[in-house]
Amino acid sequence: MGKKWLRGIALCLVLIMFTGCGTGTQFDDYAVNEGYVDTDSGKNNSTGNGKGIAKEDIKVGVLHLTDPAEGSGYTYTHDLGIQGMQKNLRLSNDQIVRKINVDDTDEAATRKAIQECVDAGCNIIFTTSWGYMDVTAEMAEKYPDIYFCHGTGYKSNGKNFTNYFGRIYQARYLSGIVAGLNTKTNKIGYVAAQDSTNAEVTGGIDAFAMGVASVNSNAVVYVKVTNSWYDPQAEAAASKELLGMGCDVMAQHCDTAFPQTMAQEAGAYGIGYNSDMRKETPDSCLCSVIWDWSAYYTSAVQSIIDGTWKGDNYYGGMQEGLVAITDLADFCVDGTQKKVDEAKAKILSGSFNVFDGEIQTNTGEIIGKAGQTLDDATITGKINWYYKNVQLVK
Repeated sequence: MGKKWLRGIALCLVLIMFTGCGTGTQFDDYAVNEGYVDTDSGKNNSTGNGKGIAKEDIKVGVLHLTDPAEGSGYTYTHDLGIQGMQKNLRLSNDQIVRKINVDDTDEAATRKAIQECVDAGCNIIFTTSWGYMDVTAEMAEKYPDIYFCHGTGYKSNGKNFTNYFGRIYQARYLSGIVAGLNTKTNKIGYVAAQDSTNAEVTGGIDAFAMGVASVNSNAVVYVKVTNSWYDPQAEAAASKELLGMGCDVMAQHCDTAFPQTMAQEAGAYGIGYNSDMRKETPDSCLCSVIWDWSAYYTSAVQSIIDGTWKGDNYYGGMQEGLVAITDLADFCVDGTQKKVDEAKAKILSGSFNVFDGEIQTNTGEIIGKAGQTLDDATITGKINWYYKNVQLVK
């Protein structure tokens, strides 16, 4: 995952000129201690040959967990990023190879999909879901002249296999403020794809819960785990259970919109994830936590064209325009926007980093130290605890 991948004046002009990068995203070379590339060691990890690949010879492969045509959620958002990259770089449709509905728990299916991208002549392959990680690493070793980028996860080799993700916890915290101010029952539901062994999901829950607690000390975040990145039936069942408990705001880290659509049907509020879910639930969506992947995908492919690939991981955040929350609904309670704006300003200034100081877990343990903030390696790989106002629903 990456920090500071600034590409120079030429790329800046590309990002300004084309619509997919209107956020002004900058690119960071990110290095941490465990499972990541040490880009500060002075070693030259670059696999760029200085010659690049002619744009007309570029072919991009992408593995999707579901079908982007579903029009919402995780896969849809990633594919919007691929479409933005294609538009920015003016690639033709036949230069994009999509493999959809690739089950990330099925190594054989993942391997087959990647091999089909290789056989189709792809120079760079994006694998967008956590479970693709190990097979992507394997295929990168098998094909050292092809560039592989894995979304989420933590593995990379500093050469032709990199990792990309972002500080989604920043936007999660802001959405927690929204939830905490708008609940009336002080019961907030959260449908989670994975349990506390997965730091990506747990860190998001904790950041959200910390945002809730910052404005409402009486609210409890009830978490129901589905143990699957994509399971419509389980996500619907979890949503029904949480709503039945009296949760009047529903948040999520899962792929379908069931927590949102079922909240609207039940007369509750919702906080969407991945894409703006107001189109599905205009009467209940307080805001959505969203990604804008287009600038990252543009930069990665541009570096292959230019021959400037470094093999660095990417880990952007709100400052880079990678993560955000949507505009708040006009039915949010008075004062919600002010509280969100105050917290956002602190995050952008660097005076507040969400996981700051001593943090109390729901088992009474203290994580972190006064005057310090958790480092990126801990946030991305070692948050296996829940914040004090989180309660698991078995």
